[in-house]
Amino acid sequence: MLFNSVEFLLFFPIVTTLYFILPNRWRWLLLFLASCLFYMAWIPIYVTILFLIIIVDYIAARKIEGATGSKRKLFLLVSVIANVSLLAIFKYYDFLCQNFTEILQVLHISWKFPALNLILPIGLSFHTFQALAYTIEVYRGNQPAERHLGIYALYVMFYPQLVAGPIERPQNLIHQFKEDHQFVPENVVSGLRLMLWGFFKKIVIADRLAMLVNQVYNQPHEYSGWPLLIATYCFAYQIYCDFSGYSDIAIGAARVMGINLMKNFNSPYAASNIQDFWHRWHISLSTWFRDYLYIPLGGSKCGELFRLRNIIIVFFVSGLWHGANWTFAEWGLLHGFFIIVYLYWKRVSIPKILPAALHQFISWFVTFNAACFAWIFFRANSIADAHWIVQHLFPLNNADKLGHLGLTGGEILVSIVAIFILELVQFLERNKGGVAFFEKQKLTTRWICYYTLFFIIIVLGEFGGARFIYFQF
Repeated sequence: MLFNSVEFLLFFPIVTTLYFILPNRWRWLLLFLASCLFYMAWIPIYVTILFLIIIVDYIAARKIEGATGSKRKLFLLVSVIANVSLLAIFKYYDFLCQNFTEILQVLHISWKFPALNLILPIGLSFHTFQALAYTIEVYRGNQPAERHLGIYALYVMFYPQLVAGPIERPQNLIHQFKEDHQFVPENVVSGLRLMLWGFFKKIVIADRLAMLVNQVYNQPHEYSGWPLLIATYCFAYQIYCDFSGYSDIAIGAARVMGINLMKNFNSPYAASNIQDFWHRWHISLSTWFRDYLYIPLGGSKCGELFRLRNIIIVFFVSGLWHGANWTFAEWGLLHGFFIIVYLYWKRVSIPKILPAALHQFISWFVTFNAACFAWIFFRANSIADAHWIVQHLFPLNNADKLGHLGLTGGEILVSIVAIFILELVQFLERNKGGVAFFEKQKLTTRWICYYTLFFIIIVLGEFGGARFIYFQF
C-alpha cells in the first residue's frame, strides 16, 4: 500500500482510531494485522517470506540468549545466513549469474546459468537489516530476546517503516509496543504536521521532478550539456524529497500513536563536507553499517591501510545494498573515494586566507556538487549511460532542448518555488530551532501555514500514485 494512495487515506485513520479505542493488551495484534494488510497490498503470498524469517530469528535469538561459548556464535550465524541468503536469492542471484555468464564468455566457455526472474519482495533490504540488528544486539547482550512472538513480529513488520525505514534498533522500538500510549493531542498535531510535510515533499516536489529526470535519464544519448546538468540536479532533489518524504510520513504516522521512530534525515544538502553529508543522509542505514560492518572490521583503530580498506568495503557493500547493478556499486565506491580524499584533506595545513563565510560557502558548494555528481551513477540505467552522461555534461550547450524536458514552463516554476519553500523551512529548522520556532507563532499563523500547505498539495501535487524510489531496495 502506498502512502500517497486513496487506500492509505482510509487505512490510516481507521487503524489509528481503533488503536486508541482498544485496550493496550490488544494493540499489538491490531498493528500486526494492519501491517500484514499493508504489506499484502502488493504480492500477498510474499508475507509468508516475512513470517519465515521472523520465526527463524525469533528462535535464533532465544537460543543465543540461552547458550554459552561457541554455541552463541553458531546461532547468530544461523540468523545471519538465513537473512542474507534470502536477500541473495531474491535480489542478487540473477545479477551474479549474468556476470558469471559474461566472464565465462570472455574465457570462451559456453555455459549459461539459469535465471530465476523472481520479483523482489518490496522493502526486503530494509526489514532484513532490521531483523539482523535484533539478533546481533541480542548476541552482544544489549537487548534481551523477546519472549512474545507477536511483539517481535511487529518489530519487523510495523507498517509505517516496514518497506523503506527508518531501519530501527530493537532497543528503541520493541519496548514501545508494550507501553500504554494515551491519546496526546500534541503528538497527533505534531505527527500529522510531519506527515503533511512529507506529502508535500513527495507529491509536489519529487513526483513532478521525476517527469523531467525520467525524460532525460531514460534516453541520455539524446541530450548533452544543460539538459543533463539540470536533470542531475533535479534528481538530487527528487531522491531526497522522495525518500525523506517517506521517512517524514512514517515517523509522523507512528508519532500520532505515541511511538517514536528515529530521525532519518537532517538537511543533508547543507553538509559542509562529505563526511558530514553521511551523518545527515539516511542516518539509520549509515549508522547500521558503522555499527555492524565498519567497526567489526576494525574501524579506524586497525592501522591506516586497513582503515582505508574498511571504508571502501563499507561503501561498496552500501552501494550494492541499494541494488543489483554495477551503477550502485560505482556510486558507493565514489563516496568511499570522496571520504578518503576528505580525510587526507583535513590533515593538510592550509592557511585560511579567505573570509570564514566564503570558506564555508566553498566547502558546501564542493560537497553538494560531489554528491550530485555521484547521483549520476545511482540514477543511470547502466554503467554505459552513466559514463555517457559524465562525458557529455560539459560544455554547457544544447540549450535549445530545454523546452523538451518533460515539464512545461509553469511546472518548472512550481518546482522552483516548492524547492525554495523546502530550503526556507530547512533553514529555519537549522537556525531558528525548527519546530520550537514554529510552535512559538500564533495559533492563527500556524493554521494558516497548515491550510496553505494542504492547498498547495491538493492543487499543485502530482497524484499519479508513483511508488517511492526506495521501495525497490
